[in-house]
Amino acid sequence: MALKKVKGNFERMFDKNLTDLVRGIRNNKENEAKYISQCMEDIKQELRQDNLSVKSNAIAKLTYLQMLGYDISWAGFNIIEVMSSNKFTLKRIGYLAASQSFHCDSELLMLTTNMIRKELNSQNQYEAGLALTSLSCYISTDLARDLSNDILTLLSSTKPYIRKKAVLMMYKVFLKYPEALRPAFPRLKEKLEDPDPGVQSAAVNVVCELARKNPKNYLSLAPVFFKLMTTSTNNWMLIKIIKLFGALTPLEPRLGKKLIEPLTNLIHSTSAMSLLYECINTVIAVLISISSGMPNHAASIQLCVQKLRILIEDSDQNLKYLGLLAMSKILKTHPKSVQAHKDLILQCLEDKDESIRLRALDLLYGMVSKKNLMEIVKKLMVHMDKAEGTVYRDELLSKIILICSQNNYQFITNFEWYITVLVELAQMEFGSKQGHVIGAQLMDVCIRVQAIRAFAVTEMAQLLDIYTSTNQFTIMQEVLYAAAWLTGEFATELEQPEQTLRCMLKYKCLPQHIESVFIHNIIKLFAHVMEKYELAGRFDDILELCDAILAKMDDSIKSAELEVQERASTALIIINIVKEEILAKKNSKLMDTGEDPQPDELVASEILSLFSGELNPVAPKAQKKVPVPEGLDLDAWINEPIETTSDSDSEPENTENLFVKSDKYDYGSKSEKYQHEPTEDEIKKNREARKFEQQNNPHYLKGSLSSELNSSNGNENIENIPVAELNLNIPPLKILGQKRSDKYLKLQQKEKKPKKKSKKKKKHHKSESSSDDDNADTVPAVEVKQHMELPEGATLSDSESEQHKLDDPHRALDIDLDLPSIGDMLARKDGDEFETDKKEKKKLKKKDENVKDKKSDKHKSERRKKGKVENLLKLDLINDDEEVKIEQKTKKVKKDKKKSKDKDKEGKTKTKKSSSGYEEALGISTPTKENYPS
Repeated sequence: MALKKVKGNFERMFDKNLTDLVRGIRNNKENEAKYISQCMEDIKQELRQDNLSVKSNAIAKLTYLQMLGYDISWAGFNIIEVMSSNKFTLKRIGYLAASQSFHCDSELLMLTTNMIRKELNSQNQYEAGLALTSLSCYISTDLARDLSNDILTLLSSTKPYIRKKAVLMMYKVFLKYPEALRPAFPRLKEKLEDPDPGVQSAAVNVVCELARKNPKNYLSLAPVFFKLMTTSTNNWMLIKIIKLFGALTPLEPRLGKKLIEPLTNLIHSTSAMSLLYECINTVIAVLISISSGMPNHAASIQLCVQKLRILIEDSDQNLKYLGLLAMSKILKTHPKSVQAHKDLILQCLEDKDESIRLRALDLLYGMVSKKNLMEIVKKLMVHMDKAEGTVYRDELLSKIILICSQNNYQFITNFEWYITVLVELAQMEFGSKQGHVIGAQLMDVCIRVQAIRAFAVTEMAQLLDIYTSTNQFTIMQEVLYAAAWLTGEFATELEQPEQTLRCMLKYKCLPQHIESVFIHNIIKLFAHVMEKYELAGRFDDILELCDAILAKMDDSIKSAELEVQERASTALIIINIVKEEILAKKNSKLMDTGEDPQPDELVASEILSLFSGELNPVAPKAQKKVPVPEGLDLDAWINEPIETTSDSDSEPENTENLFVKSDKYDYGSKSEKYQHEPTEDEIKKNREARKFEQQNNPHYLKGSLSSELNSSNGNENIENIPVAELNLNIPPLKILGQKRSDKYLKLQQKEKKPKKKSKKKKKHHKSESSSDDDNADTVPAVEVKQHMELPEGATLSDSESEQHKLDDPHRALDIDLDLPSIGDMLARKDGDEFETDKKEKKKLKKKDENVKDKKSDKHKSERRKKGKVENLLKLDLINDDEEVKIEQKTKKVKKDKKKSKDKDKEGKTKTKKSSSGYEEALGISTPTKENYPS
């Protein structure tokens, strides 16, 4: 045996420890996987040995390899074996490996229950602390149920080290076994007043985490937490307590009024920015909960805003972000206090950190009013020109639209200004993906606001003119979708519909959904133009327009997209029918000179009847609320798919790109892929060869040699060239960089100036809401449609409710501690039934005894029965006071009977012997079963 131990110790000298493993991995970076696989084989051999120290060394190396991502679940039994070691140094390695490799669903955890219970009851505090620390990483429902009482007893330990760890461990137990919260809650409440500050802060942490789901349970602890908040100097614990008060104040508004004074004192005195931020957050929550007391606490709000300004002006980006975040919470209830710092928030838009810029944008969204809307939007558009990064520019553009469109365009007083802003945004020179948002806004404004349709349609016509008449590709294509739709839907508002129609016929390569809208609205515009021409008898102009449309549709019908093909083919059929009707009318007019045609007899009126009716805005998610008809299966095949035969499989047809020649087969050609760039010498040689060829070519007009020399050597005769004026009918050049929306801002500023003097006297008498709506009186109100289309029976309140996440670990802690548990309810019911059975048995015994005693006196028994019946009849008429008197009388009678019985028993007890056979002293009796109270 001794030789075996010596041999084991000798072999251990050559084993690799953890340091050797780490050193070897660093030295074998090129063959790391091979080296680790070799180490794994050595570790498996070490785990087969009987020496626990060798096994612990192997487990330590496995723990390191597990950190590198290797699976060590196969060594679970060996880890448990090392955990059960008597030596603390080895035990510590086993528990570390268990905390990293075990999880709550591990099958081997059932083997550790008794071992961990033994460690928890150990006299060594460090062994118990080691077990608690490791258990928190892999505790399961079964372990929590089995060990909850053992952990609960550790709360009353004399050692603060164990009490602190046990308090923290109880939170993990509550997550897995919520039934343990009821019996443990009184003990947990006691730990809030523990003399050790570590235990106290641990208890505060656990209660604050428990209060995340159901803060109502912990409202009774408010006095204890208030005392801790006013006496403690631990900033970390103060932050937790203040967070808890923020959750409790909505449940008890009276608590909020007491909190304001100590919170403001902390805001004034503390230098810790984290504590300052939490105090401000809680003050905001308190003032929201006590809405009736808000006007009296304006000083507290001003103090919070001033402190937040210090945070925003700080150079630390984290503090700046937190300041903006807290400012957005104040903005919801006190917008006037935040609007005073508008310049500071606009400065944050120039910050390098994108998250700070986005948070400042969110603040601007809530700071908007009818007064400052145009000014804020102008600054944002100027900032957009300077901003970098497509993601931020897209967010900036969408935020401008959100600011203007919030609450059904509540703050817009001039819709012409908004339309020009949208058009300018559509012409921004960057590849934005927000074109569909701008297009949707243009369509929504025109549909809702009827008074702005004429102006909006003329703007859309100019946008189409710019797109088709110039080589400008900076206009977002999704905006062209809205422009084509609006000019076709509200064509009656156009001053020159024929010019707009000809612009739309010049469209270039567009996405399929935009091109199909162009084709559809070309027919609408053509119907309106044809109506005017038909009334005027201009049949030749109608035929000329028909030919232009037919030529364009012939190109579109060859498109590869099915939607474009279908629209183009429909338009071709309609135009051909119209052309035949117009030719027939033209011939009949030449033959017969009669009266002008009536509007009902026009061909255009028949086409216009296809597009009659006004569209209303559609409610959000209206399509989802359309009920599916009975018997309709949306997943069923309309036509069953054709089964492919073997012949068709062997010779597949190339059905791709039927209508358009594909260029993908030419990608490998050298002429396109590799283009030689000539050098300067080669360019000179090519130029000389070209000149020589031109001189020898008799069909080429040659100039004099002197003119060539003059043109090549210098520009001496340029001033002598006469300048001729050209009279061309070209519209004035449109400068896209010029902001047309600025003129509306200048008009608004001019309207404000004469009213400044009259407003000075009324400044102190106006509230926040009235000051925001000063401009509403000066500008006439514009009607905005609020009605939205919905399916029959559907309402806007039918929005989908957000379901609770099933994987939320705090979901199980939503327990009302005031209500008894299900087990207690069942136990009480069983106990009540047992007690009722006992009472019934006692009543039966008493009745039997009474019957035996009353046989001798029948007359008395009949009287008692009559008295009982009379008392039962009079129960409803007796008042509460009379019932109390009756109960007192009955109690006195019973006491007198007991006294008489006790006197009779006194003589018997003097000579009573004990069960052991010895005589007892007077007045002394042994504690037998008869003396226990039943």
